[in-house]
Amino acid sequence: MAAVSLGIPTLRRAPRLEDLPPRPEDARLVDRYGRIARDLRVSLTTACNLRCTYCMPAEGLPVIPRDELLTPGEVARLVGIGVRMGIRDVRFTGGEPLMRRDLEEILAASREAADEALRERPPSDTVRFAITTNALGLDKRAEALVAAGLDRINVSLDTVDHAAFAALTRRDRLDDVLTGIRGAIAAGLSPVKINAVLLPEVLAGAPDLLAWALEHGCRLRFIEEMPLDADGNWTRDDVVSAADLLERLGTRFTLTPVGREDPSAPAEEWLVDDGPATVGIIASVTRSFCRDCDRTRLTAEGTVRSCLFGNEETDLRGLLRSGAADEEVADAWRGAMWAKPRAHGSDAPELARDAFADTARSMGAIGG
Repeated sequence: MAAVSLGIPTLRRAPRLEDLPPRPEDARLVDRYGRIARDLRVSLTTACNLRCTYCMPAEGLPVIPRDELLTPGEVARLVGIGVRMGIRDVRFTGGEPLMRRDLEEILAASREAADEALRERPPSDTVRFAITTNALGLDKRAEALVAAGLDRINVSLDTVDHAAFAALTRRDRLDDVLTGIRGAIAAGLSPVKINAVLLPEVLAGAPDLLAWALEHGCRLRFIEEMPLDADGNWTRDDVVSAADLLERLGTRFTLTPVGREDPSAPAEEWLVDDGPATVGIIASVTRSFCRDCDRTRLTAEGTVRSCLFGNEETDLRGLLRSGAADEEVADAWRGAMWAKPRAHGSDAPELARDAFADTARSMGAIGG
């Protein structure tokens, strides 16, 4: 089906289960390649108060009508179902999740649903809740979010240079972002994780960003830019690779590779000046990590995306609103994960845009 403008597609069906190998009798979210989803990303909105060039068009994404967004109760119910199937990390994303005025309600309800589901699991099982945010206004809400059940926070921040920040985000709001980060630290959300997308225009300032992160006790991770921009301008020639970054950081810091602390974690870590601080690099373009992927995603409209680059979506919101039982919803979710592709295309020897599986949604419409 054709996509509507600005990155929100009409719903596409996942491959028919009858065309796939038989799905095993397994209560978990397992796919055909033996991977098991334990990390759930839930997009809560496509709205955002920044316009980062690699994420959204200048005019923003179309507003999703409120009645088409998942409600706090629906999010919580899906979280509970996911936890019963083995989800142990839940991250709320956007757009910008702080644009949801009911974010604290969503968190509290989801924490309650997770705790209820955990009563059926071994005592050692826990669920961690996080959000990925641009931190605008976070200083005013951080304490309430912690009280609602927030454990961790990731802040998207690509540069600490004011001019570069304004050009990249199309908004002159760097000071407000830094204030939000300070508010998160004051609320006990340390260490704050900083996510920085590697772009040619911010590469020169990467050592300054790392120095800032070290000074403030934040954990910095750089991410290679993927072809998920709303304007479709991504090209292989513009990709700043992990190797490019390491060379730049090496002019100021001594970096020692330590690998991954978790095989499913996308970031490779380097000790900075012999530690204990580290810097992470997610080489999503040049060093594919699809084989260890343990993620499943829910869009703001309540559809499952088993792969970041997979257009196939399975409608869970419709099942919830039609009165389906939890097990029926869970079975549809398992079916979506069974159809998950092996990789999104970044493992192809050529790294042109068309080497990646084509996606109708931009990052702002998918969620980080």
